[in-house]
Amino acid sequence: MDNKCSKYEGLFVFSDEETLRQHVAECEDCRAEDEKMNKVSSLISEVKFYYRQKAKRIMKIKAACAIFLLVGFSLTCGVLTMDTDLTDALMYGDTLSAEDLGFPVDSYGLLMIGEE
Repeated sequence: MDNKCSKYEGLFVFSDEETLRQHVAECEDCRAEDEKMNKVSSLISEVKFYYRQKAKRIMKIKAACAIFLLVGFSLTCGVLTMDTDLTDALMYGDTLSAEDLGFPVDSYGLLMIGEE
């Protein structure tokens, strides 16, 4: 039966660097595991720049969208508040009637049809 050392993960996570290096120097199984980890680490280091650039590009796109929405909202609100005829006619709780909209109405406020 093969008795493989399983201390590498525990030493990597919970011990200091010196204890791990001392154990790796003594144990063949842990040395092989350490070599695998170093290869993975070097691969991650190679592609880190690409993903960092991709994340920066995505953040720039998000910022541009937020600025676009903010400017669009500001312009829309500005145009709506410039329409003084509508804001003078409407107060809180008021409603527009047919006479306010410029339609011919009778003395009851109903639309006149046919007679002028």
